[in-house]
Amino acid sequence: MIHNITYQLIHSYEIFIFIFSVTYILIYVILSFLSYYAISKHLRYQKFISEDILTRSNHVLGVSVVAPAFNEGVNIVYNVKSLLSLTYPKYEIIIINDGSTDDTLTKLITEFELVKIDFYYQEKIVTRPVNGHYKSTNPIYSKLMVVDKENGKSKADASNAGINSAQYPLFLCTDVDCILKRDTILKLAKPFMENETKVIATGAGIRISNSCEVEEGFLHKVHFPKDWYPRFQELEYVRSFLFGRMAWSQINGLLLVSGGLGMFDKEIAIKVGGYWHKSLGEDMELITRMRKHMHENKQKFLIKYIPESLCWTEVPETREVLLRQRTRWARGLVQTLYLHRKMFFNPKYGKTAFLILPFFFMFEFLVPIIEFFGIIALTTSFIMGFTNIEYLVTVSIFVYIFYLLITLISILIDDLLYKSYANHKELILLILMAAIEPFVYHPLNVFASLKGYWLFFRQTEQKWGIMIRKGYGTIQKQTS
Repeated sequence: MIHNITYQLIHSYEIFIFIFSVTYILIYVILSFLSYYAISKHLRYQKFISEDILTRSNHVLGVSVVAPAFNEGVNIVYNVKSLLSLTYPKYEIIIINDGSTDDTLTKLITEFELVKIDFYYQEKIVTRPVNGHYKSTNPIYSKLMVVDKENGKSKADASNAGINSAQYPLFLCTDVDCILKRDTILKLAKPFMENETKVIATGAGIRISNSCEVEEGFLHKVHFPKDWYPRFQELEYVRSFLFGRMAWSQINGLLLVSGGLGMFDKEIAIKVGGYWHKSLGEDMELITRMRKHMHENKQKFLIKYIPESLCWTEVPETREVLLRQRTRWARGLVQTLYLHRKMFFNPKYGKTAFLILPFFFMFEFLVPIIEFFGIIALTTSFIMGFTNIEYLVTVSIFVYIFYLLITLISILIDDLLYKSYANHKELILLILMAAIEPFVYHPLNVFASLKGYWLFFRQTEQKWGIMIRKGYGTIQKQTS
């Protein structure tokens, strides 16, 4: 009897897996067409408002670049000089010294000739206490302001202090160690000015700076990462940023604008309370609240994505740090879905309630769990002699080829449009990494996701941990 019950359970699970997999594949086929259409549309209409005209205009929307810094003394001067070199007629750079215990603030004061100023600071978003604001006595650095505050133990708290200090209607949130293209502000601000419907946020592609040639904070030459884990992450970034997010942008379904590079409508961000300092996925959580706010106020809105690589950042190079980062991401995902669970299938929230949140629940949150139980079911089936080997092999090959096809299309689009790599050897190496990713890298992500879920439901203390960054030739510690 137990044998029959086990057989029925495994058989039912196999049927569920088949239906789920077919649905998953069909959705990604649709996303692939949406992504292609969105990229084509972007290329056709990117000259709707000439970027040359915007660069020379005094009537553009002002942008405040908000960049938190904690113990960045080694590279802070280069980082700030890189941000000050951005091309845009009306912007400011706000560096938030988040209670650094090294010489970050001292180096900023010395290099940029800063003095403490009287500043009318309105704490529209509550943060840890701000000690003061600094401006340069040198007109060359007139766009720079430094905010010194007590450590808030999160990027969210520091970013909120920067938002409170910002003078312009748009703010660009980034990490101080990110390397931005000179026209980044222009690219991200453009949708806010050329759309009749209110744009509340924009994002763009992020790439990996590991192994790239960087000189004094400026990207000199892009290279494919030399280490294994950054290589897999490069592949992952190409697929997720260029393929997935462009498709969601086309149907105004973005639920995530990366914390490393995102531009926001300041007024809306403040109304919803800014970044939530207790969140481990503060970027996704902020976008969810902004969407919720717009739905509740019955205002039409857009969240746009730019299919161009505008930012380079350093990623984990060791398995330990990678697992810690992905565990935090997974915990942030389930935390956001749980926090906003009342939005699910609520007519008040439109497609966010009926399409976007259910998608993230089914095909982001549930997938690692389904894979885990699938392994258990497969092992049990094999031990008890239920397994149809021919069927299993056929299905596995089909799924693998489908995954590989989606990945290769993403790589091809990226190379054709942006020529991101130094030579064909690097491109071939990326394709070879795609072939082994499901067997080497994917299991790590599944493990990290399950661990993140477990830690969330156990309600253990939330920790960001320490990430070792090489920086520009020097090792330093950063929050991961």
